[in-house]
Amino acid sequence: MNADLEKLIKEVEEEIKPQFQELDRICEINSKKVLDAFQECDLQESHLSSSTGYGIDEPGRNKIEEIYSKIFKAEDALVRTQLISGTHALTVTLFGLLRPGDTMISITGAPYDTLQTVIGIGEDISKSSLKAFNINYEQIELVNNDFDIDTIKKRLSENNVKLVEIQKSRGYSTRETLTIEKIEKVIKAIREVNKDVIIMVDNCYGEFVEEKEPIEVGADIAVGSLMKNLGAGIATSGAYIVGRKDLIELCAERLTSPGIGKEIGPSLNQNPLLLKGLFFAPSVVRSSVKTAIFASRMLERLGYNVEPKYNDKRGDIVQTLMLGTEEKLVKFCQGIQKGSPIDSNVLPYPGDMGGYEDKVIMAAGTFTQGSTIELSCDGPIREPYIAYMQGGLTYEYGKLGILKAIEFMQK
Repeated sequence: MNADLEKLIKEVEEEIKPQFQELDRICEINSKKVLDAFQECDLQESHLSSSTGYGIDEPGRNKIEEIYSKIFKAEDALVRTQLISGTHALTVTLFGLLRPGDTMISITGAPYDTLQTVIGIGEDISKSSLKAFNINYEQIELVNNDFDIDTIKKRLSENNVKLVEIQKSRGYSTRETLTIEKIEKVIKAIREVNKDVIIMVDNCYGEFVEEKEPIEVGADIAVGSLMKNLGAGIATSGAYIVGRKDLIELCAERLTSPGIGKEIGPSLNQNPLLLKGLFFAPSVVRSSVKTAIFASRMLERLGYNVEPKYNDKRGDIVQTLMLGTEEKLVKFCQGIQKGSPIDSNVLPYPGDMGGYEDKVIMAAGTFTQGSTIELSCDGPIREPYIAYMQGGLTYEYGKLGILKAIEFMQK
């Protein structure tokens, strides 16, 4: 490493100390939330045991869902390794709650690429999409990175919308991640004109970044992946759905079958991993956000546009780095791969991926395949060639990975 880069690292780490202190405060709040839930729900060693087969009314699995309900301040929860990803959990939720002829509205503009395929947005419509089942979709764009509350209230006052979808994180877009304060404000506005519409929050990448979660500010249901924040790099599969009991029941019947719902679902030796992941999640999320802040300031000091800035308030773990060219995007992701503990000798290249219209480059030398709470970086091969970076199980490993990526990109 050259002397100029070493000097820059020291300057950046001095600049970001106040942000790190705030993250320590939030981590302590969320750690207490988790520990209180474990204790109040009376978690016992016996709950770490597992089931196979049908997993009928398994105590350990039920206890995990009770703990999730307590942490999220929800009436009920569905936490299953049978939910393979965040997109899968969102799909189960949407198909569980919506019926032919219903209308859903995204009030955060176009959703994440894979969810667009689920809904049936675009030219090549899947025969299994919501649109194929005659479920209507509308969207209202954000204005200056905030909700267009007047337009939202006007549309929802018509009382013919079944579900409102809010995506907290940015996805593969250039808009800012939404904070819980903004989400709380729009939910209050919606309830002024419509008390019945279901408000669903896609909470992926956002858990434990702030002090509150969506259900606490009025959302009816929230969805996320255990391959991200709440798995802490320990859970090897799974996703969660939390919210109103009647809505969770519908989602459970879509995941399994009508009349059975939450009753079945073997844990297959995953209970200790799900519980341990949740226990470590506040600390790992803090490390991930620290890594993002370090990357943000380093790349900004090197002349690149970044979002969010190092001292901005954050609502998720994602850091966008606007690298300007395909070559720099590819090399930065390749550098992240070189800074990984696993498959560091592999050079990722852009390729086609199911659910995405553009070629995508993805870098992640992770212990669990696709675990984006571990240091990873990806991006669609389209202008303005943005790298979407997330994760870092510890700040130290995350920092080393970022420096490797910077050095490789500058070669």
